[in-house]
Amino acid sequence: MACFAALAAAADPFYIGTWKITSARVAPWQSGPPYASDLSETKSLVGKTIFIQSRRIAGPGILACRAPDYRVRDYPAGMLFQGGFDEMHRRNPSADPAKLAAGLGFHGNSWKTLETGCANELDFHFLNPSTAAFALNNYIYTLKKQ
Repeated sequence: MACFAALAAAADPFYIGTWKITSARVAPWQSGPPYASDLSETKSLVGKTIFIQSRRIAGPGILACRAPDYRVRDYPAGMLFQGGFDEMHRRNPSADPAKLAAGLGFHGNSWKTLETGCANELDFHFLNPSTAAFALNNYIYTLKKQ
């Protein structure tokens, strides 16, 4: 039985596990100073833990989701953060989505994205198997797998 449990655990998707929010930074699309409510939310989330499980996401407040409908897709730079970089490029052609992504540590041409299908509309973009990011209210949060 222990062998079966070990095999089942080894088959878990890469995103399943315990993730800690290690940092937050103002998103590149935010013009002007951050809103007080966004700053307050940021302070309440950094240092917190999210548990991405097969049938739910457990975590603080808005990050929790009872019945995710996971889909993993490859996203190019313009599609990261709900298309925020493409939107910036449409408003200002000199805003290069690839350079914006690289400024946040996304190097390459595409990245694994976990679409959660949750009401909070959060997607997790993976820089590598142990580092992910998500956008919430004009901030980009970094997660590290624990």
